[in-house]
Amino acid sequence: MSVFDPQPVTLTGDHVALVPLAPAHAGDLCRAGSDPRIWPYISCDPLTTVARAETYIAGALDAARDGSEVPFAIVHRAGGAAVGSTRYLAIRRPHRSLEIGWTWLGPDHWRTPVNTECKLLLLTHAFETHGALRVEFKTDARNQRSQNALARIGAQREGVLRQHILMPDGHRRDSVYYSIIDREWPAVQAALRAKLRTPGP
Repeated sequence: MSVFDPQPVTLTGDHVALVPLAPAHAGDLCRAGSDPRIWPYISCDPLTTVARAETYIAGALDAARDGSEVPFAIVHRAGGAAVGSTRYLAIRRPHRSLEIGWTWLGPDHWRTPVNTECKLLLLTHAFETHGALRVEFKTDARNQRSQNALARIGAQREGVLRQHILMPDGHRRDSVYYSIIDREWPAVQAALRAKLRTPGP
């Protein structure tokens, strides 16, 4: 098998392009991230100022430099602006495994094809370009909407890590883990494509 080594890349779909996250995205991410409804389940401070967006991007790029993460800006192709962000993280190269996470979008793009297409692009790249054996996701145990969405595409619920993350507001977050493994990918791919044909919540 080829070497499993995800690197920054641009992934383009009909609705979005996932492009390597860069300092130039700070203004767009501040505008997209200004709504407080985005942040209750994400373990960072809300991106309510350009300075906070710059700090967020700098932390992601530090992780990219050490090879542990590959961060993307989610660019809406129709408007040309970054409307959110997502990442490969927890990259375990010897085991051909990674996590998709840190995913958030401005509310204008909730309940649209944007997030579904992001997942399709990232999973296709992981499984078909890099030969991943496993892709995992984790979500706040309070975030039932995220858990429902993962279950709908065929990700398998694995369990709960208790008091896994200390949130900015002091909440001791339990994290629910889901995964997709290589033999499940064809069915998951079909489910994502079906959702894109009939977009909805």
